[in-house]
Amino acid sequence: MELLRPSLLLTVSLSLLQLVSAQTSTDPAEVDTLNKLIDYWNLRSKINLTTIDPCTRNASWASENANPRVACDCTGNSCHITHLKIYALDIVGELPSELFMLRKLMDLNLGQNVLNGSIPAEIGQLSNMQYLSLGINNFTAQVPTVLGNLTKLISLSFSSNNFFGPLPKELGKLTSLQQLYIDSSGVTGSIPQEFANLKSLRILWASDNLFTGKIPEFFGTLTELADLRLQGTLLEGPIPRSFRALNKLEDLRIGDLSAEDSTLDFLESQKSLSILSLRNCRVSGKIPDQLGTFAKLQLLDLSFNKLTGQIPTSLQDLSMLQYLYLGNNNLSGELPVNIIAPNLIALDVSYNPLSGNLPRNFAKGGLSMNVIGSSINANNLQDGKALGMMQCLHSNTKCSNKVPSSSFSIKCGGTQITSASGIEFDDDSKTLEAASFYASSGNQWAVSNTGNFISNPNGPLYIAQTDSQITGTLDSELYKTARISPSSLRYYGLGLKNGKYRIDLHFAEITMEDSLSWKGLGRRVFDVYIQGERVLRDFNIKKEAGGSKRALVKTFEANVTNTIIEIHFFWAGKGTCCIPFQGTYGPLVSAIHASQVSTGNGSSKGDKKHVGKIVGITVGCAAALVIISSVFYLWWTKGSSSHIRIFTDSPKQNLVR
Repeated sequence: MELLRPSLLLTVSLSLLQLVSAQTSTDPAEVDTLNKLIDYWNLRSKINLTTIDPCTRNASWASENANPRVACDCTGNSCHITHLKIYALDIVGELPSELFMLRKLMDLNLGQNVLNGSIPAEIGQLSNMQYLSLGINNFTAQVPTVLGNLTKLISLSFSSNNFFGPLPKELGKLTSLQQLYIDSSGVTGSIPQEFANLKSLRILWASDNLFTGKIPEFFGTLTELADLRLQGTLLEGPIPRSFRALNKLEDLRIGDLSAEDSTLDFLESQKSLSILSLRNCRVSGKIPDQLGTFAKLQLLDLSFNKLTGQIPTSLQDLSMLQYLYLGNNNLSGELPVNIIAPNLIALDVSYNPLSGNLPRNFAKGGLSMNVIGSSINANNLQDGKALGMMQCLHSNTKCSNKVPSSSFSIKCGGTQITSASGIEFDDDSKTLEAASFYASSGNQWAVSNTGNFISNPNGPLYIAQTDSQITGTLDSELYKTARISPSSLRYYGLGLKNGKYRIDLHFAEITMEDSLSWKGLGRRVFDVYIQGERVLRDFNIKKEAGGSKRALVKTFEANVTNTIIEIHFFWAGKGTCCIPFQGTYGPLVSAIHASQVSTGNGSSKGDKKHVGKIVGITVGCAAALVIISSVFYLWWTKGSSSHIRIFTDSPKQNLVR
């Protein structure tokens, strides 16, 4: 081949020099800062910048899906780092001061890690920030007021942390904010009036915080809202009528309100709603006919309220509706004949004084239906004998059993098993669905479930299981499966002798991890009622047992006066929702054992206010010693505010108090 002439060689060399110089290099101070961060978080194996400029065009760490990700803006004389993502890599420690030297950052994603300490005030210097995600970490202290300086923010997340104190009113300066995720963050107090300035807000997740006061009236002026979640707080009703203006809502979830009653009068023009959940909100009055015009509804949950009147026939027109929860109200009359639309998957009308026959198409494939606690003629739907026993839930029905039982034992979510102490726990492995009732083969007990895990990637599962060994017990197999529920899970002992019973509830957290990873930051919180009285409030299995996959037994005494025991596991909107995956929340129970300890003619008037001794029992694994951690009496007054939040819970009381 002919050798290149000198003039041609010079031309090629100049072209290469121009190509190299066209790649603008990164600001040296930012390169130094980034290298310090990489070493601080031990990420050198994932992103090694020893010989490569961090803003090198088409670098592997610059793509949208890269993790860690570093992306830059090179439009000036030098490149500046604008995007930094270190997501779900379990980085630990406090935020280093070097991080805030990256003054051109527009997008910082440090979500799903184990970062701790406070958020330094220097974060307020990142004035170009548009997307800031600090959610699912272990941050503490108060939310810094300087976040209000980041006025270009479009999305802000600090959910699932351990902050304390109020929301800073300075966040009201973030007038460009479209997304705000603060659920399970630990903040308390009232929602600042300054939040009325957030007119661009489209998404607000604020559940599982100890907010107090009334739901702010100004929420009705945030007319861009499409997704609003306010469950598991200490907020008071009523739901403001100003919500009528929120006609862009697609997902509205409000729950667990106290104080004043609410109505559904605000539901007028929210025709874009696909999810409407107003569970346990003290909603009274009738269900408005216009709900039948909300054609995009896929889930409607009005359960655990004080609704009266008949179920509107207009609900038959909701052709896209998949889940309809109307349980635990005071609805009367008959079910609309065509209430079961083609796409309906679950219908719950339990614990209502409804009557008449089952609706047309009740046997439709793929449909689950719960009518327990009503007077609907459901002999064709469920076991007739068990249903007859369930009539004992009504206070005006006197029940007896020719061959009464004095005990029952249930292996919740699993197959039959005999414990080390010789107790035979019955099989409870039958698949439950979003509105289910099932009675055991001998009709000694029954189970009822309502609710569905919205957005759970694992699908409609109502049983949790693990292959790991359970510590703190000789009966590890007893705890390897459990029933779970996203809303309400009830177990009933049927055909029992009247008298006093000891009830052992077995728990082990087998879904949420107990590790140093971000996956160990989840909190499952729920309430437990026995015979309509709350015996456990804000119960956290992992916290009380001292970790996950550790056995815990809680023991109670209760009176049986009408042949039936009701044990109710109830989610009151608290705890994290999405650790380690979406839809990880709600009650969990591994096993139940109840046995009679004394006979009697039923409880006295005073006894009805008394749940009995609560004995926390932890079973030691070394010698299987039973350690009684506390013995004390709880006297519950039925008219007290502590029971206002739950209605129609007691099998011995009227459906609505």
